[in-house]
Amino acid sequence: MSTEVTPIVRNDSFLMRLWRRVRSKFYGNNFLVLITVALFIGIYGAGCVIYQNKNFASLNSFFDMLNSNPGLIVIAAGMTMVLISGGIDISVGSQVAMYCMMFAFYMEKQGANCYVMITVVMITGIVFGLFQGILVAYFRIQPFIVTLAGLFFARGMTAIISPQTIDITNKDFMALALFKIKFPFGGYTNAAGVYQEPFIYLSVVLAFAALIIVWIVMSWTKFGRNVYAVGGSEQSALLMGLNVRRTKLIVYTFNGLLAAFGGFLFCLFSTGGAVEKAQAFEMQAIAGSVIGGTLLTGGVGSVPGSLIGVLVQTTITKFINFNGTLANGWSSVILAAIMSFFIILQSVFAYVRRKRA
Repeated sequence: MSTEVTPIVRNDSFLMRLWRRVRSKFYGNNFLVLITVALFIGIYGAGCVIYQNKNFASLNSFFDMLNSNPGLIVIAAGMTMVLISGGIDISVGSQVAMYCMMFAFYMEKQGANCYVMITVVMITGIVFGLFQGILVAYFRIQPFIVTLAGLFFARGMTAIISPQTIDITNKDFMALALFKIKFPFGGYTNAAGVYQEPFIYLSVVLAFAALIIVWIVMSWTKFGRNVYAVGGSEQSALLMGLNVRRTKLIVYTFNGLLAAFGGFLFCLFSTGGAVEKAQAFEMQAIAGSVIGGTLLTGGVGSVPGSLIGVLVQTTITKFINFNGTLANGWSSVILAAIMSFFIILQSVFAYVRRKRA
């Protein structure tokens, strides 16, 4: 009798463990990321099928999405960190414009060294983020108000540095901008009979290096755990003995560095400075974070998710461009619909978490 029952108990135990694992994924923080991944695969897969004759599925096409967005990838990673902490930073787009203008003006008009300017821009980003962090953490001013002031300041400084558009021709800077890493596979021959070799720019490699660093910091360090705790419940974090003010200060300072680095990568792509550059860039970063599973209420999110969120945005734009008959505005309309879907999903997710608490 016992020999017949034992296998059944083991089988039930295995099934129960499997169900608990699936259920934990469904209700856990990874669920939103899984939805984003499925969405990206669905949109990209549809493009590969519909525009097969236009080489949508080629490695070149996929790399194009990365080559055109290295700055946004880094900015979205920083925005994800800020949102997880329970804050927000709407100044990053204006910061990017300011840093691009700094590169353009001082290298082209003042003859500054490329690598000196990279250092100056990084230090400026740290100081900018530190100042905003002090106002948010120690003066307890709402992050939206602080970063709104930062938005106006950075955009105004861009115009003060130079109201005119300046193209960058600096030899060292252009060498970094045009440096390609080529791949001997995955290319295609175009209609003119020319083989198109896939490649990624150096800026993409630098963007992924920054992304990995932020992911490691948020996933494997005490500071990262503190950021999640502060965003989840600031009061609970205080009761746990965490230094909430210092954590917020570091978050905004680190985000300032990432904004400067993202501005540098964006400038490598655009190779110029202009007052109107990076318009609504902060909104694209927020959209990438939200679509990637980051809750606007804080405490939940992931850096890899923000990368997938950026890729979803880029794929939608590429889909519209390949169609050729749809207005570019449709990409914004579709993105708005997707964001609305994820915000509703976040509300449901937050409700489930409260019910389980």
